[in-house]
Amino acid sequence: MSTGIPVRWVLSQPELNLALKGGSAGLGRNITMALTSELTEPQQWLSGGELVLTTGMGLPLSGADRLRYLTELDAAGVAGVGFGVGLSHETVPADLVEAADALGLPLFEVPLPTPFGAITKKVMQRLAEQEYEKVLRASRAQPRMTRAAIQGIGAVIRELSAALSATVVVTGADGEISDSHPGRSGIEVAVRIGEFLSTRGDGAGSGVIHTSSGQIIALQAITAGQTVHGHLAVVTTTPLSSVDQVLLGHASSLLALDFEKPARLRIAQNHLNSQAIAMLLDEAGDLETLWRHLAPAADRSGRVRALVLWCDSPEAAVRVTEAVDEQLHPHNRQLFARISGDRVAVLLPGSDTEEAAEQLLAAMPDEVRAAIRAGLSAPHLLRRFATAIEHAELASSAALPGGRPLELASLAGQTLLTLPEAQRMLGAISEAMLAPLADYDERHGTDLIASLRAYLEAHGQWETAATALGVHRHTLRSRVAKIESVLGCQLDVARVRAELLLAIIAHR
Repeated sequence: MSTGIPVRWVLSQPELNLALKGGSAGLGRNITMALTSELTEPQQWLSGGELVLTTGMGLPLSGADRLRYLTELDAAGVAGVGFGVGLSHETVPADLVEAADALGLPLFEVPLPTPFGAITKKVMQRLAEQEYEKVLRASRAQPRMTRAAIQGIGAVIRELSAALSATVVVTGADGEISDSHPGRSGIEVAVRIGEFLSTRGDGAGSGVIHTSSGQIIALQAITAGQTVHGHLAVVTTTPLSSVDQVLLGHASSLLALDFEKPARLRIAQNHLNSQAIAMLLDEAGDLETLWRHLAPAADRSGRVRALVLWCDSPEAAVRVTEAVDEQLHPHNRQLFARISGDRVAVLLPGSDTEEAAEQLLAAMPDEVRAAIRAGLSAPHLLRRFATAIEHAELASSAALPGGRPLELASLAGQTLLTLPEAQRMLGAISEAMLAPLADYDERHGTDLIASLRAYLEAHGQWETAATALGVHRHTLRSRVAKIESVLGCQLDVARVRAELLLAIIAHR
């Protein structure tokens, strides 16, 4: 893991002739650099891991001060102290040895013939060798991890675990641990990762976590573009070196590719589904093959519903389609959709309800959902999906922005009043057919249009229509005769009555 040389390694180098005097309990401490200091209080210049070499020129005189001197070095994280004899001191002071034993801070004697430079050079050479070994180990581990990627996530983290001699953990996008090596990670690791990620609003947390048991968790987000697939964590007792972090980043990239494979396959599948719909609508290509390709869109009875989403722009239509796919994906359902300008037609199983269609839209951002007009068709046989799309499109044109998906069947009795195209047509018919009556009413102060409406809505029943108007039936007969005279038509003809009723409805 992190670079460092145990103090015992330095003592084991025969050409240096070093002799341990005290603090044997700390021989496993790691040295990260060697330096010479004759300062009385060198600790303020140290950051930890140093091997301090001194001749004792600045060493305090009293035993209490010498204990403080070593205590402060120990507190600064010094790995060991080399005391040069033969200059200011003939031997290592006994009270210094006693203090080193009490602290567990290695203290060794450096004989006069051994220059401090030789010790520093030995340490720095070994540190350089370690760095080279790490780079060499990483250069060998990277291709092994790359080859392991063919076998999946488990193989990649096994190689990373072996390369770093550490526990490796993989979490999903929800922060739950999905895999680890070797074996299962501790409960504390899972809890700390979950706590760390919960503080990150973007879900892409990367950083270092320290546990109460002394473990260090290096966390790396597994991302592809803006998508966070999960996290890769390395659990150790020492910080990762820069080379170790390179291996962690390489493994994270490999896992991102593995997570992306299903997503890319799904994108390709969605594109093929969209192409099949388009070709069937255009009756182009091998139609029977296309029908077989579209078969999974139907329910067990071979029926489909069409959901048409009318958006405020073609760009919004693309985003809405992606959002619908995200809702279908967790249920292992394919997306059968076709974008045409600012409208999206989605084929759903015929067994899907209006509530199921609404759920596809519920997870969309409020500002996107508020602009969508959704229309839903009744179930149709798969081979009549074009009719289903047409019906859903008509329903969407009458739906309210942000409202629930509107079923065309629910417009029975008001379809012609709801659809914008029908409204425009009926308005023109109303103006053309009723203009003579409106003009007559205005000039003579009569109410022939209201009388005509009552007569038509009563299906020609004189008593019913007269009662609704509050007049005698003979009065109504006289008014109907005048209507026929003004319009030049006969109201006993069913088709005439039907056209006039539509005109009256549009006028009202």
